[in-house]
Amino acid sequence: MEYRVTLDTELNLFIVFDKHDENHFATGRTIEQAVQELSKQV
Repeated sequence: MEYRVTLDTELNLFIVFDKHDENHFATGRTIEQAVQELSKQV
């Protein structure tokens, strides 16, 4: 899976976006958590 990672500094959350579909994303306290959540959605 290819993804793009951003950090929301106000909420202190990582947001991982599917590289092929920007509407498909997940959040987590760590990058690993966010990637795991995104993987669950697929």
